[in-house]
Amino acid sequence: MSIHHPATRRFLKTLAGSLAAVSAAPLLASAPPREGVDYRVMQPTQPTDAGNKLEVLEFFWYGCPHCFALEAPLNEWRRKLPADVAFRKVHVALGPSWAPHQQLYYTLEAMGKTAELDEKVFAAIHLERQSLDKPERMAEFVSRHGVDRKAFTDTFESFSVKTRMRKATQQAGAWGLDGVPGIGVNGRYYTAPSMARGNTQALQVVDHLLDLERKARK
Repeated sequence: MSIHHPATRRFLKTLAGSLAAVSAAPLLASAPPREGVDYRVMQPTQPTDAGNKLEVLEFFWYGCPHCFALEAPLNEWRRKLPADVAFRKVHVALGPSWAPHQQLYYTLEAMGKTAELDEKVFAAIHLERQSLDKPERMAEFVSRHGVDRKAFTDTFESFSVKTRMRKATQQAGAWGLDGVPGIGVNGRYYTAPSMARGNTQALQVVDHLLDLERKARK
C-alpha cells in the first residue's frame, strides 16, 4: 500500500495525533531521573565529534518498530534543540540481518539524502511492508524518489560507506548496545525508551543529562 493511499494517510494522521498527545505529556514528575534506572553513566567516557557542542547520538535500525515509533517525537524534539547541542543518528547492525539497512542508511548519508528520505524509508518498511533488504530493491525504491540509480549503486559499494558502517559497529560495541533505540549524551550518559519507560520520558531524561553537562562545564 502506497504512502499516498487514503488508508495510509489516515493511519499517519492518527499516528501523528497520538504522538503529539504523548509529547504533550507532563514532564517527569516529582523525582529527577535516576542513575542506574533511567540512564547509566558510561565507563569509560566515549569520544565525541561535536567540538565545543554537546553531542547527542541516536542509535537505531530502520527495521526496528520501536525506532519508527520514536521518529515523530524525536523529530519534534530536534526542532527545538538549543544552539549548544549537536545531534547525530547512528545506524547500527546488532545482527547480520540489520546490515543491509545499515548500508542503505550510510549510502543515503554519503549522498546527502537522509533528511529527505529517512521518513520515507521508515514508512516503506513499517507501513507499506517493503523489506528493502536487497540492493536492487533499495535502488528501485530510491530511484522512485528522485535519486539517480547508478549513483546510488556506486555509492552503496563505496569505501566511504563501508568505513561509516565499521565506525558505527565500533561505536555500538563501545557503548555496550544490546538493543535499539538508544540515546547517547555527550559521551558520558546512555538512556533509552526502555529504560525511561517511554519515548517522551527518554527525551526528558536526555534534556536532564544535557543540563548536567552544562553545569559541569561551568
